[in-house]
Order: sequence, then C-alpha cells, then structure tokens
Amino acid sequence: MSNTQDTMYFETRVPLKEIMRVNPTTIEAEATVAKAAAHMCRDEVGSCIVLSGNIPTGIVTEQDINCKVVAKDLKPSSVYVREIMSTPLITIETEQTVGEAAQMMIKHRVRRLPVVEGGNVTGIVTVRDLLSVANELNELMSDLIVINRDESFDMGVCDRCGHMSDNLMRVDSMLLCEDCQEEERLR
Repeated sequence: MSNTQDTMYFETRVPLKEIMRVNPTTIEAEATVAKAAAHMCRDEVGSCIVLSGNIPTGIVTEQDINCKVVAKDLKPSSVYVREIMSTPLITIETEQTVGEAAQMMIKHRVRRLPVVEGGNVTGIVTVRDLLSVANELNELMSDLIVINRDESFDMGVCDRCGHMSDNLMRVDSMLLCEDCQEEERLR
C-alpha cells in the first residue's frame, strides 16, 4: 500500500497468466457465423478468436452476431466470420498485468483481450475475469480492515444518532459518539 497526497492506493501487479483462460475458442476466418455460434455454445463462451492460417486476425463476439447478422435478418450459415469480425485484433502479452489489461480495455473500448506470447494466442482475459480479481481483492481488503481496526476512532458519523463526532468508539459492532456511548453504558 502506498500513501500519495493523503489517498490510500492498494498496489497489485497480478500477472495476466494468473487469471487468463487458456486455450481460447478459435475459428477460421472462412468459417460461417453459424459454425462460430456453435463453437461458442459448445465452449460456453461469448467470443471466438478468428484465425487466418493460424495467425490471429480478429475476434467475433455474440454482439457481432446479434448486430451484424441477426438484426439484419441474415442467415448465419450464409455469412462468413471474416465479414463480421472485429479487426484489427487488440492483444496483450502474457507478462503484462491485470492493471495493464484494464487500461487497454478502457483505451480501446473492448471487453475481451486475447493474450499472446510470441505472436501465438495462449489465452484470453475478459472484463468479467478482471472484476472477479477486483472483487477478491476488495473482500480481502475489507477483512484486513476489520481485523486491524482499533477500538477508538478519531472522526466519523455515529451509527446510532447520525451526528459527526471526533471521538467515536466501537460498542457492540457499532461506532458510537460520546453521548451514545454513555446511553449504551446506562442501559
């Protein structure tokens, strides 16, 4: 943890290889959209990385199929993946971090990043993957705060009366001001 300008930041450098899904679903550019949809259903995923002769060239997602095929009332078995895929393919290297992946997703406005090593796709990371890591870190931080919390606090809002106080104290899992502490003692 570092403290910069009175704001606490939790620093983490989780490598992508720790959270990425390996062996992502792939499809050839010359395959039909129907085949891509079947692959996504089989693997229970929302995208296929598009290959042109083993070289990753694009990605096709459920949204691509819905907006570019279904919404236009086209027949999925008559449309080729290369016609609807998103390209160029935005990728990230395996040695990069979760934070760097999040920054790339924001910058490029994408929800999935194929993870590459030496030009070959080795995995994929999604917004959902990043959120699951964030949720786990938040839960851990919350637990750390609870176990390291002192019984006396400087300033805050009283849990009982809602007034600001510069002398809160924990009483039966509530933070109480001096007046409410006294009332609690008298009970």
